[in-house]
Amino acid sequence: MSEIKEKEPLFSAKNRKLLTVPLGRENPITVQVLGICSALAITVKLEPSVVMALSVVFVLAVSNVVISILRKMIPPRIRIITQLIVIASLVIIVDQVLKAFVYDVSKQLSVFVGLIITNCIIMGRLEAFGMANKPWPSFLDGIGNGIGYGFILVIVGFFRELLGSGTLWNYQLIPQFIYDMGYKNNGFVILPPMALIVVGILVWMQRTRDRVLIEDN
Repeated sequence: MSEIKEKEPLFSAKNRKLLTVPLGRENPITVQVLGICSALAITVKLEPSVVMALSVVFVLAVSNVVISILRKMIPPRIRIITQLIVIASLVIIVDQVLKAFVYDVSKQLSVFVGLIITNCIIMGRLEAFGMANKPWPSFLDGIGNGIGYGFILVIVGFFRELLGSGTLWNYQLIPQFIYDMGYKNNGFVILPPMALIVVGILVWMQRTRDRVLIEDN
């Protein structure tokens, strides 16, 4: 008598880890040090940071699913170009949607929306996970890693806009009387080097709390 294989729950412990682990010990930015360029360039303000994060979540999750569905039909020799075609198609969709509904933000993001196609996180997950797993785990892996990436972008954008411009989401947050008392926005914070410093502080804080992440010399 053949054994009946039990169907794995959609949100089993294994699948839940695909969502939660990229937020911490396998975070794409602070642990794997991927996708740093966009994290430095578009986090001057919170709004473009959130839009970029949502864009990457969409592209990463959908492309991971598409590649997972096609994985048994893709010849190994052309797998990279196939992945690039899928990613590029999704990036074009995202770019057109942003231009249609949030044109000002799309201008702030500039070429970095188009450069999602070269984002190391997306190519890495498609190659390491989408090519070897079923669509549902691939979708969760894409969502988890996209949120892990976006989480860091939002934190960096939050502090850079607050300290550099005195605003959040373009709304004035620091009251005028603080400026009247002599406070000035920190212009250095909106420069790319400060984004690198903020990311470095986040990396240091994470490793301080989780000693497992500290590499041996």
